Amino acid sequence: MVQLPHSYRGLLEGLGLADRADVLDLYAARAARGFGDGFAAIILPAYLLEIGFNPFAIGLVATAALLGSAATTMAVGFLAPRYHLRTLLLACAALMVLTGVAIPGFQHFIFIALVAFIGTMNPTTGDIGVHVPLEQAALAHRALDAERTHIFARYSLIGALSIAAGALVAGAPDLLVSLHLSRIGALQAMFYLYAALGLIGAYFYSRLPRAEVTETSQQATALGPSRRTVYKLAALFSLDAFAGGFTVQSIMALWLFERFDLSLAAASAFFFWSNVLAAFSYPVAARLGKRFGLVNTMVFTHIPSSVCLILAAFSPNLTVVLALLLVRSALSQMDVPTRTSYVMAVVTPAERTAAASVTAVPRSLASAISPAMSGALLSTAFAGLPLIICGVLKIVYDLSLLFSFRHIKPPEEKERPH
Repeated sequence: MVQLPHSYRGLLEGLGLADRADVLDLYAARAARGFGDGFAAIILPAYLLEIGFNPFAIGLVATAALLGSAATTMAVGFLAPRYHLRTLLLACAALMVLTGVAIPGFQHFIFIALVAFIGTMNPTTGDIGVHVPLEQAALAHRALDAERTHIFARYSLIGALSIAAGALVAGAPDLLVSLHLSRIGALQAMFYLYAALGLIGAYFYSRLPRAEVTETSQQATALGPSRRTVYKLAALFSLDAFAGGFTVQSIMALWLFERFDLSLAAASAFFFWSNVLAAFSYPVAARLGKRFGLVNTMVFTHIPSSVCLILAAFSPNLTVVLALLLVRSALSQMDVPTRTSYVMAVVTPAERTAAASVTAVPRSLASAISPAMSGALLSTAFAGLPLIICGVLKIVYDLSLLFSFRHIKPPEEKERPH
């Protein structure tokens, strides 16, 4: 266990959490990263519009970011058996710092796209990124079956609340402009803040144990007995991610900017409440998962959210659109902690890092294709088409998941009395 300052250890002991200090450090690192993702996903399209990019070019940058995320996540899958999770997480934090420093230094499309590809800028604010499989595996190693979903729900809750707070801060450039800073300079300052948050994440990762040991003392391996299950899940998650790529937060912000002329401050407030609603859906999802099963919770909370998205595409009224999108936010992310918990539950402990990577990489690749398509569709006569495509494909995914996996139970559901 990492040695903690006396006051911090005393606080943890008072809360009965001294043996979970590394879990709290992972939560804290997730909070720092989420705060940065929260404003970066809104600031990025605003910055690119300011320096002259059109919606299609912005969609291509989002695609480059997601393709790069897939590539680095795939690399993590190969490196995980050779390096400690702590080492890889520190490398990810360093990459976040470099990303925040590099983006303000360029205004040419090629260089911006290259930084987006190599770096950690996340246009989705969701559970896609090079950090994700590493953090998930580290948390799963520390969780009993009975508490696993709740640990991931708290992880997702902390992430979503920090994303919400970050979204609220996305309005800061307007304040900086009122203090006589140029608009481009104000937007660039936010990317430097993003880099500083990478340093904070690195501090918390550095407190983790140098060696990762699972409860069964197994070392991380490539996929073995769970290979077929993981590949089927990866295929379905890819369909979900491809659909979600049409409405990543950067694209949704762009759609609201273009269709309703929404201000950056108004968009910041909207995405704050959107992420708050998503955040508080996570503990609810954990309770629903415990009562109704993880797969059922994933499916039957997801479908209504997709219906709301489709309805929003047809509404000409901004108030109605924002209301539908807020309802969607309250439902659409309930599958995040349940999905993560389910993947970690249906594989052996030694396969967890590989399983997290194998299910994450296709998601990143699939979600990388659609933002560029969505950017092009935003320029058509019916700009709501990306929302409809997203909603329909997600419903197809939900029904396919229910049909394919309703009989594959995690350990805690097998142990329930009938």
